[in-house]
Amino acid sequence: MTYHTLTLSIDEQLATVTLNRPDVRNAFNEQSIADLTLAFERLGRNDSVRAVVLAAHGPAFCAGADLNWMKKMAGYSHAENQADAMQLAEMLRAIYLCPQPVLAKVQGDCYAGGMGLVAACDIVVAAETANFCLSEVKLGLIPATISPYVIKAMGENAARRYFLTAERFTAREAHRIGFVHELASPDALDARTAELVKALVTNSPNAVRQAKTLVREVGGQPVTQALLADTAERIAHIRASEQGREGVQSFLEKRKPNWLN
Repeated sequence: MTYHTLTLSIDEQLATVTLNRPDVRNAFNEQSIADLTLAFERLGRNDSVRAVVLAAHGPAFCAGADLNWMKKMAGYSHAENQADAMQLAEMLRAIYLCPQPVLAKVQGDCYAGGMGLVAACDIVVAAETANFCLSEVKLGLIPATISPYVIKAMGENAARRYFLTAERFTAREAHRIGFVHELASPDALDARTAELVKALVTNSPNAVRQAKTLVREVGGQPVTQALLADTAERIAHIRASEQGREGVQSFLEKRKPNWLN
């Protein structure tokens, strides 16, 4: 499959999706939105892929919306703007709901909609030199479409500040507020990403997928009798699964589980 704005490579169990418009700081437009949506939908159906890395070529990770695309949108009707925003929403949803764990490797600046891309991922590792910004209000806009993911990632308190001020902030601050899980020097970013990928792919593929769903569906829920019953059913189901039985048995027998063979 040929993509116009990104590259997709699969090396054994790892897929790498790399934004590839460095001349415009990997800003996205209709084509890149379509490419990302298609790439993640296809990867989600590929059971041989155990983890996905979202990366970028060039000095910037993603500068948000492409200027030419923004010029085009300026003449859109309300209905056209709504349809356009829904395409972006579906792209973010495809990343967020991707069955495999998705790790964002942020090597450079990440602004506006680019922060939505990162927030839709499960794990975020960033270079210490990267900067972040939710710049929408400077343009008279709001970060509406990316907000469900960004608010989950950084929390309401931090979102309230950075949505309103449009300040640029450092990778260290992004880490402090929980938007970024881990920082690395630019030279160590690839190696640290590889270490995390190795941790992901050595675990039970089924359990990793179910654990990702567990966080998404249980996080923020009130602790009710229905939730207790739901979580009890989840553990009972996975204990009886093929990989659940194999994982426990291999542990007791002090051998590698069959998904590592």
